[in-house]
Amino acid sequence: MDMDIREYLRPFTVKDNRMAAVSYFGTLSAFLAAIWASVELVDAGYWWASAPLIVVITFSLARAYVLQHDTGHYSLFRERWQNDLAGHFLSVFTFTPYRAMQYNHNMHHAYLGNLERRETTEIHTMTVREWRDASPGQRLRYRLYRNPLILLPAGGLFTYFIAYRWPKNATKVGVPGIIAHNLMMLAWFFILHQMAGWAGLAVLATSAVIASMLGVFMVYLQHNFEDTYWDRKPGLDFRSATLQGSSCLDLGHLWDIGTCNIAYHDIHHFMPAIPSYRLRKAHHGMPEDLARQQRRIKWPEALRSFRLKLWDEESRRLVPFPREAGHAPVPAE
Repeated sequence: MDMDIREYLRPFTVKDNRMAAVSYFGTLSAFLAAIWASVELVDAGYWWASAPLIVVITFSLARAYVLQHDTGHYSLFRERWQNDLAGHFLSVFTFTPYRAMQYNHNMHHAYLGNLERRETTEIHTMTVREWRDASPGQRLRYRLYRNPLILLPAGGLFTYFIAYRWPKNATKVGVPGIIAHNLMMLAWFFILHQMAGWAGLAVLATSAVIASMLGVFMVYLQHNFEDTYWDRKPGLDFRSATLQGSSCLDLGHLWDIGTCNIAYHDIHHFMPAIPSYRLRKAHHGMPEDLARQQRRIKWPEALRSFRLKLWDEESRRLVPFPREAGHAPVPAE
């Protein structure tokens, strides 16, 4: 299966600067135009009328983050310097320093599914054994952490607005770059305020908060579902971790457009060199024998995945919390 998929996917790794430019500059154009139009409506007193435009800004920010993620893999444009330049520029709008994102995300790819290196993952997962051995305080903290009503808003706000100001491994990627990134963000806020006043900052802040929650929502679903993959060495299989441990989300074509096709995360992890603008075509163009082996997660299962909290090493699946102390975890429906 792996060799067949690799042979099938290899042609999709070809970069096309024209497609990349349309995706890149189209996203930025939609972002800036929607900010301008929404500010005009807000200034005129039509706050509610600006709501659809805030949706456009929100998904433009989500797309910008995925495009920056592509540049970190050097998979958006053909040349390395083009990706670096594009990634640094996008970092101002995504609030995510480029080199830190690139370094930490590459670590995530390298140790995907490895129970012994869970510090490299975006969402921490505790095993059933660790839960049973945990103190009441540790259990309470983990319950709060994995509660979607806390994880999505608090996780988004903390990650994009606090943690990324001095991100993990900052000293390894260069402190001057982190400082320069933060200063460029302040410059962007100043320019926006000068051109659009407080209304501009309010529109951006509202959209950025929603986009941060959308980002955590997608990051969670990419690896937290019932039949995901975790293991320890020497049994850890990297190819199983990429294809089985990463989700293929079928949330609709409009969702794919708004999130730059990042829902096809299994293909991305298996072959990160595929640009985001080719992921959807790569998935939907699969030969029937390969497509049958790819399980898609639709909206109902995606939402139910937030019930899953612990990795059960015996049943090899993600399960909910036990209903009562001392009882085995209840399998997901």
